[in-house]
Amino acid sequence: MKCPRQLRPPLGLALAVGAFAFLLLFDLHRRPSTCAVSEKPRATRKTPAWPTPPARPRPARCQPNSSVAAHPDFARQPLRVRDFLLHRHCREFPLLQDAPPAKCAGPVFLLLAIKSSPGNYERRELVRRTWGRERRVRGLQLRRLFLVGTAADPLQAPKVNRLLEMEARTHGDILQWDFHDSFFNLTLKQVLFLQWQETRCANASFMLNGDDDVFAHTDNMVSYLQGCDPGHHLFVGHLIQNVGPIRAQWSKYYVPRVVTQEEHYPPYCGGGGFLLSRFTAAALRRAIRVLDLFPIDDVFLGMCLKHEGLKPASHSGIRTAGVLAPSQRLSSFDPCFYRELLLVHRFLPYEMLLMWDALNQPDLACGKRTQVY
Repeated sequence: MKCPRQLRPPLGLALAVGAFAFLLLFDLHRRPSTCAVSEKPRATRKTPAWPTPPARPRPARCQPNSSVAAHPDFARQPLRVRDFLLHRHCREFPLLQDAPPAKCAGPVFLLLAIKSSPGNYERRELVRRTWGRERRVRGLQLRRLFLVGTAADPLQAPKVNRLLEMEARTHGDILQWDFHDSFFNLTLKQVLFLQWQETRCANASFMLNGDDDVFAHTDNMVSYLQGCDPGHHLFVGHLIQNVGPIRAQWSKYYVPRVVTQEEHYPPYCGGGGFLLSRFTAAALRRAIRVLDLFPIDDVFLGMCLKHEGLKPASHSGIRTAGVLAPSQRLSSFDPCFYRELLLVHRFLPYEMLLMWDALNQPDLACGKRTQVY
């Protein structure tokens, strides 16, 4: 039996298929590899309302000083003390968020430098709406800055950094450095701010350095400071003296002998809030360059003043320990107690708003009257 004949395609069809295959192979050869990622047009970012400052070279990350671990008492210290000792020499950190150049473009009478923890968004917002509002008082300019580091929790840090970036873009009042924000790093925050101020806001006559949970009567501050000379020494607040290091590990203020052998601190003002002049800020910077950092920030500034032959002074209108009512029948939140003060420490955000509103009521009367709060 004969095998069936093999069917042959028409000649035209064969030529067409061959031509198609040739073109397909040529096209594949000409195309880039499928591993290459095609570039998509990048989304354009909105240009901020102020000029972007030139990028600064990123300093090399500071390495811990491992030699301090050889001290016989080092291993027995809490983690915060060990970390401070290992990095005590570190003073250069990248600035993640900077203030716009216009912040100090003109004469600044009072610069509000407010220490804030990265996640304290609510406190910063209330300060912006109340006593920290940038405005003119008696024709003199007030400017505001928040001083922050980064969140220590690696899971929270990206979110908080994004929040601070949004605040900086909206308000232009964030100075954020790339170090972990902690109680022992408040000294570092003070040092970095004073270094920033020397080149970026040197024309500020006076500065308020305070926490984000204080209530500051900034109108009263301007009235007080108008009688002062920014070219002379001024450092006033709640004066603390005749105290020394706390050696009990359970205390927030614990300072072991491996940090300092001294048993007495020089006079200093409570870190909740104090006022200083342009002259004194320059003196502090001189001392900072030669003194070792100390973990308690307000004590460290007292050490700097002593090094420069200067002294802090007390101001009765600055109450970093709070306000006590003269009678148990009266509320310590009464706005009449705050009307003549400059600063009071420890306010909840909603209390800050209530107090600011009460003090700005045109019909506020003190004496025999119905209690406001």
